[in-house]
Amino acid sequence: MSATVAGILFIVSLVAALAVVYRPLGDYMYRVYSGRSHWRVERGIYRLVGAKPDAEQSWSVYARSVLAFSVVGILFLYLLQRLQDKLLLAIGMEPVKPDGAWNTAVSFVTNTNWQWYSGESTMSHLSQMAGLAVQNFVSAAVGMAVAIALVRGFARRKSDHLGNFWVDLTRGTVRILLPIAFVGAVLLIAGGVVQNFWNPADHVVGTLGGGEQTITGGPVASQEAIKELGTNGGGFYNANSAHPFENGTPWTNWIEIFLILLIPFSLPRTFGRMVGQNRQGYAIASVMAVIAVASVVVTQVFQLIHHGTVPTATGAAMEGVETRFGVSNSGMFASATTLTSTGAVDSFHDSYTSIGGGMVLFNMMLGEVAPGGVGAGLYGMLVLAVITVFVAGLMVGRTPEYLGKKIGAREIKLASMYFLVTPALVLAGSAVAVANGWGREGMANTGAHGLSEVMYAFTSASNNNGSAFAGLTVSSVEYNTALGLCMALGRFIPIVLVLALAGSLARQGTAPQSDGTLPTYKPQFVGLVVGVTIILVALTFLPALALGPLAEGIH
Repeated sequence: MSATVAGILFIVSLVAALAVVYRPLGDYMYRVYSGRSHWRVERGIYRLVGAKPDAEQSWSVYARSVLAFSVVGILFLYLLQRLQDKLLLAIGMEPVKPDGAWNTAVSFVTNTNWQWYSGESTMSHLSQMAGLAVQNFVSAAVGMAVAIALVRGFARRKSDHLGNFWVDLTRGTVRILLPIAFVGAVLLIAGGVVQNFWNPADHVVGTLGGGEQTITGGPVASQEAIKELGTNGGGFYNANSAHPFENGTPWTNWIEIFLILLIPFSLPRTFGRMVGQNRQGYAIASVMAVIAVASVVVTQVFQLIHHGTVPTATGAAMEGVETRFGVSNSGMFASATTLTSTGAVDSFHDSYTSIGGGMVLFNMMLGEVAPGGVGAGLYGMLVLAVITVFVAGLMVGRTPEYLGKKIGAREIKLASMYFLVTPALVLAGSAVAVANGWGREGMANTGAHGLSEVMYAFTSASNNNGSAFAGLTVSSVEYNTALGLCMALGRFIPIVLVLALAGSLARQGTAPQSDGTLPTYKPQFVGLVVGVTIILVALTFLPALALGPLAEGIH
């Protein structure tokens, strides 16, 4: 079987599997978030945090709960890293430096999981398990909770309540993320992913080039399943999912991509069930699928068929690609991770062709909505749907409506501010970095590719993605501080705006439909949302892309 045919079968089987689980998983998540009963373990958690599970919250209280939980998480993770040499399972690791601990704490709490360090040589087992892995769960659950709150805003009429954050957070973790992560961990262990507590200082397993080659152990299998399921990054090893201890075979590579896309592609079904119109869920899922398929095709084309002596001679752009997976499967992994809030990589994006690397950068600039991060993708896409119906309303001279809710001045202002936050952080952050010596010193390359490295870093941080071009050294105090700020602002400002939008929608009644109402479940609407998404991003980022990957491609 040729590599091309194998790559096609890989992608087709992945699409088929996602289509099979779309309905059952989406329906299950609908029951999780709509149910009234609480499990015994959940009641114990509510008593522990002092939450009242049967009391609902307004959007402002919901937002304060999200922020309070996240601030506590940042402080705990920061202290855990700073004190790790004095705690259990330290395995000889030194305390993480202050700016690095700040960056990592913000990174994992915001579901970014950007890593400026090599995990196997920086973090103790306790920091990996009790800190990073826990945040892989709960930061993803926070995104799901915010998405469900926005959906309730569309579904409810003349209400001041959006649910209870503590209930949504707990149920998302206990009933959805934990069970799937358990199954995923078992599958990865079967594929050769290591699960142990070996101390890297005590276990020498062979020699390589005359020197000792060590295994750095730890709870890799379960952390790998968690990170992929929560569409996170945060690999145990610096090589991430290119490392055989994290991703051993082509079929484990398939499993990891499937876990990345599983929940984000199923949440539109949950949305459709909650608003009482399954076809609305199919429309949102279709928008995500159209953008995702286009991204995969473009990335594959420019990685498999590219100009240049070496790529032409080898048949594809093999630099930075793990030979166990090949170009096609690596390109699929790259598309999946940058279309979602996932920092995991199984190849070096810095070594991609100019347009191939530009495409994974563009995926993040889209706002990671196809299908996006766990929860974050759905609420990002719904905000774009609100902007789309507003644009369509301007075309026909009528007040725009979506799901029976009028999109007035307050709603469109909130949606517009949501869209503008990330581009402002990306462009301003990149400009500040390249204008200062500390920003240019970290660049492994000059010219257009060097600019792409810096722009990729700030795009990844501001969109809470976590992947990197890898050619940029970001361990300085300035980079750790700047990227940490982008991660925090890029996560929490949009969340507050989304919850404010949800509160505004929930207070409305039902707007009566008429002949002028735009059907938001038909192919025309799907095409409109796709067009608005791409046009908005192109207008915002095209000048910067022209100076980076596009200029490199022309050169």
